Amino acid sequence: MVQYNFKKITIVPNGKDFVDIILSRTQRQTPTVVHKGYAISRLRQFYMRKVKYTQQNFHEKLSTIIDEFPRLDDIHPFYGDLLNVLYNKDHYKLALGQVNTARNLISKIAKDYVKLLKYGDSLYRCKALKVAALGRMCTVIKRISPSLAYLEQIRQHMARLPSIDPNTRTILICGYPNVGKSSFINKITRADVDVQPYAFTTKSLFVGHTDYKYLRYQVIDTPGILDRPLEDRNIIEMCSITALANLRAAVLFFLDISGSCGYTIAQQAALFHSIKSLFMNKPLIIVCNKTDLQPLEGLSEEDMKLVMDMKSEAMKTVAGQGGEPTSDEGVLLTMSTLTEGGVIAVKNAACERLLNQRVEIKMKSKKINDCLNRFHVAIPKPRDQKERPPCIPEAVLEARAKQAADVEKRKTEKDLENENGGAGVYSASLKKHYILANDDWKEDAIPEILDGHNVADFIDVDILMRLEELEREEGLREEEDDADFEMDGNELTPEEQKALAEIRRKKSLLVREHRIKKSTAESRPIVPRKFDKDGQFTTKRMGRELSKLGLDPRAAVNRARSRSLARGRKRERSTGGVEAMDVDDDQLNNKKLRERSVSRSRSRSRPPTEAVPGEGFKDTAQKKKAIKIGKKAVKMRNKEARRGEADRVIPSLKPKHLFSGKRSIGKTQRR
Repeated sequence: MVQYNFKKITIVPNGKDFVDIILSRTQRQTPTVVHKGYAISRLRQFYMRKVKYTQQNFHEKLSTIIDEFPRLDDIHPFYGDLLNVLYNKDHYKLALGQVNTARNLISKIAKDYVKLLKYGDSLYRCKALKVAALGRMCTVIKRISPSLAYLEQIRQHMARLPSIDPNTRTILICGYPNVGKSSFINKITRADVDVQPYAFTTKSLFVGHTDYKYLRYQVIDTPGILDRPLEDRNIIEMCSITALANLRAAVLFFLDISGSCGYTIAQQAALFHSIKSLFMNKPLIIVCNKTDLQPLEGLSEEDMKLVMDMKSEAMKTVAGQGGEPTSDEGVLLTMSTLTEGGVIAVKNAACERLLNQRVEIKMKSKKINDCLNRFHVAIPKPRDQKERPPCIPEAVLEARAKQAADVEKRKTEKDLENENGGAGVYSASLKKHYILANDDWKEDAIPEILDGHNVADFIDVDILMRLEELEREEGLREEEDDADFEMDGNELTPEEQKALAEIRRKKSLLVREHRIKKSTAESRPIVPRKFDKDGQFTTKRMGRELSKLGLDPRAAVNRARSRSLARGRKRERSTGGVEAMDVDDDQLNNKKLRERSVSRSRSRSRPPTEAVPGEGFKDTAQKKKAIKIGKKAVKMRNKEARRGEADRVIPSLKPKHLFSGKRSIGKTQRR
């Protein structure tokens, strides 16, 4: 089966880019070094190689364009007519013909100039002939620039065409604009066709796929058709006519019986009769849509007569070559895409009738005999006159009835969604089928990560028992520690007792100092200014509050005043601090005073080359060496104006192969 995939057609460059591509490839792939001291045969060979290689590249590129674009006479008639409708078959063939002519002209130019190069008598003559040959080839390409641009536009448009297989099972939807064709294809397939309340929303063919009896069907939505002569129809309508004329498919003719599309039933019936010749030998179903607005039984007698005439015509055009009428079952169907009533019935009817027709056609073909020879149907012979109908045990029937009742009772997620507000409001619970010891636990929120730790690592069913064991063990250890380390002075010598008393005294002093520091640190709250805008927190108020409590407030008030003075005072110079110290003048000379003054007045920053513990350097010399190597590594990158190693910058647009040094004879396969 031929698959038509127009997305694989190679891009067609314009005339200027075409010339640049070919000449650049010639410059890269052929030698560039030649001297006038070479033998004349070597000079001729050098330039003949240039001309031949350029001609080969032009020939390959143009042949690719000619071969990849489809030939209208060789492809399926549906695609041939569709391309004719969209792009004009004559213009398309002219453009490809000009490309083919250019390919032949370039081959002829190369052949003529190679003959002339065989008789070149100098380097200058050979070079002039090579320049003339390449110049004429480029001129030919520049002349077909409009054709190349036209073919590129066609390629882009063909790549956007839907992938329609003309030979597979197909359902075709047609009718007047705004009768519900796109809504129907959106309901039965996963296609997303735009639906709007005005005519000609669909401007091209759209394809969707649906399944029926384990077979895949392609559904094609066509633009609306108006009832007018063929020569007056535009490109949008001709796409639908082309699909109806060339595709062997089941046709669904949509009829808006409510008249909300803007066209009466009489106008729609006139369209049906004008294009009924396109329905010959195809399963045809007339679909009366929008029954939610207007039921079929509520039509007037005149409109009902028109619908019945269409039904009779549909029965004549179905199936056989001789136009024999068929049964009226499934020829006229009603539905509503808004309420989805009858949508699946229409789809099933179309698929079933298309399947039956395809089976009948295959049964009438000559290939069926080869297939039937491979089958053998075994039919048992009756041994007596007794009837043996199929028997199903009562237990099986009861089980089936019970299962059917359970299915009817059980509510699906779709039913629950409809009951609880519909899509976007109802959210299905994924926890209700959890198997837990208690059903109340199903909706509990279980944290996975808590305080940076994985909760699963701390889950233990025996945690309480383990906790009791740990507490028991801890109690035993504490008893042992008390028994081991408690000392009474009766067993020690006088020297040891004295040392023990000194140790206990120092320990108590340390504990007392720590408690004093802790208590003073906690009793120094500083109220920020933004909370004391009214000046309520003053030393006077603090003194009054402390006096009420029966405490002496003088020490606290003096400490607060000394701190406020210290905050308001600037730090004194170091010389004043030295004078206040109780140090003899003989112990501090002028040099030490200067050093201490400088060190307290201003701190010096560490030089960047000094090694700091923890940086990974052995000493300062090693760090200096590492900094030097790092600067050298980024020097080239900074020169190229690159931010990092992955930053790609092209400061010059000149291609290297055209502006670099000459190369010797031989191929250069560097690209």
